[in-house]
Amino acid sequence: MEKVILKAADLDGYLTTSDKDSLESLTLLFNRILEIFPKVQLEKKPQDFSQRKNSNEVSRAQKSLITLYNEMGDMLQDICKKNHNIHVYSFVSPQENHSEASRVISKLRDINTENFEFVYYIQRAYEMLFKLAWGSGNTDEQKNHLIVKTPVTHPVQNYAVHKITNIDKKIENTVMCVMLRGALLPSMIMSKEIEEYSSGGYVTPFALFKIYRNESKREIDMEYILDLENSFFNLDDLNDKDLIFADPMNATGGSLVTVVNYLISKGIKPRSIKFLNVISALKGTLRIIRAIENCDVYTIWMDGVLNKDAYIMPGLGDAGDRINGNDSEINRRNIIRLLADYGSGIANLYRSQYREIENTVLKNITAGKR
Repeated sequence: MEKVILKAADLDGYLTTSDKDSLESLTLLFNRILEIFPKVQLEKKPQDFSQRKNSNEVSRAQKSLITLYNEMGDMLQDICKKNHNIHVYSFVSPQENHSEASRVISKLRDINTENFEFVYYIQRAYEMLFKLAWGSGNTDEQKNHLIVKTPVTHPVQNYAVHKITNIDKKIENTVMCVMLRGALLPSMIMSKEIEEYSSGGYVTPFALFKIYRNESKREIDMEYILDLENSFFNLDDLNDKDLIFADPMNATGGSLVTVVNYLISKGIKPRSIKFLNVISALKGTLRIIRAIENCDVYTIWMDGVLNKDAYIMPGLGDAGDRINGNDSEINRRNIIRLLADYGSGIANLYRSQYREIENTVLKNITAGKR
């Protein structure tokens, strides 16, 4: 197998002393939060008098949890303000939008949110991220006019005119880079947003990278493996382009750094790189902006800590499994089967993106190159 491997020690070499101090402070704070978790219960208030004492203890634990999370939020906001390449929706958006972000993230985190509802909230999150990254609501920018034909035909065929912000120059040099597999649907959603805001209906080209973590390793010695034999892209199509990576979770930053370092080693010079996450861990975010030149990270929410297995805390679990369903260890789905499993609803909604992805895969298979 032709593959590229990046190790956690290489990633940590990008962090500054200040970065490491910030991460240590957040870890110490989260350790205090972990001590409260066993005391927190989300149950109805007890009717029995004998249980009210316990109910009061739960209430105190919940108040302590809120206080500590507010403290962590303030710390994260201060750190992000010092790094202009980090854009956190819940930190930089108008105050009236904060409740929307909180509600979307809370539903995605919730253990009771099932697959179809999870996908719905992922779609909402990426609509928010599109606005964050491209400022599509800026009233000072030039406008495009959309003329649409409506179903109303009496007394004559009706048409409507709508104005949208003209951001063609910002989006029509972009290539959607997919880090399979949890990133597949989010990448299609972001490509669809670009198509909708383009005056000419621009559909992003796709580059598909099979990148995965060595799950036998822990955070401290994690390995990131880029499987080139099962990736589908044309290097020439990536040079001097604005590369977009849409991955719902950014834990360690290792997957993105591995892919970008590989592209640069092959002589590719991106014009810019945008990494769009629903939830991002501070450690992965700092590694990325230190390691990759001209890269901006956009995220709805920032979490402060990773556990020893390199998963975000409190996080939301494995986003890929929650979007796509679980794969069998014996019979893992390839890109085409994964698209098929999304079903006709997703296929019809993102049909332009389906065609681009299928063409990318088939073209690379036919050409016998990656």
